[in-house]
Amino acid sequence: MTAVNPNREIDAKIVLAIRAGDAGAYRELVEKYQSRIYAMVCGMVRDREEAHDLTQDAFVKAFKNLERFRLEASFYTWLYRIASNLSIDWLRKQKRRKHDEFDEAKAARDSTGMIDPVYQKQSPGKAMERSQLKERIFDAMETLSPEHRQIVLLREVEGYSYAEIADVMGIPEGTVMSRLFYARRKLQGLLREDMEAVS
Repeated sequence: MTAVNPNREIDAKIVLAIRAGDAGAYRELVEKYQSRIYAMVCGMVRDREEAHDLTQDAFVKAFKNLERFRLEASFYTWLYRIASNLSIDWLRKQKRRKHDEFDEAKAARDSTGMIDPVYQKQSPGKAMERSQLKERIFDAMETLSPEHRQIVLLREVEGYSYAEIADVMGIPEGTVMSRLFYARRKLQGLLREDMEAVS
């Protein structure tokens, strides 16, 4: 017998209420998942303003397509898929744009959004080391394809299982495992090269 997911049932009731004409009930879903969706999008696009816009776009798109949502599915997984697809589309457009532009912003990027407040209390040297390490990791992440970046975020940041990632991305579990293996290996190689160049 399959265990009942209470969270899924609550979300399904809210969706039914919206479909019945209570559009205001959608606010509950927005408040419930907004910060998690924003965190994922921000990790994908590395631009706070764009992440806000894309998060909003994801909720608007989900609302417009609510009739297509299967009530037995997880609303969060469905919403996550919409948001991640929008992020991937945005990244691809940016990549195409960068072919025609010299990326001067790379060296002058404002990385303050990447430093956790807890590190600010430490010595300036330690805080700088940590921010530089974080910056190197995110720079390395940028070299991955959007799909590989998404899979790393789902596994390492969101803590999703292989089965959950397969569900979110709509791919077989074996593909999840091979993509994750490739992404981790590439990141490790890039970070190793980076550390050797610094030392």
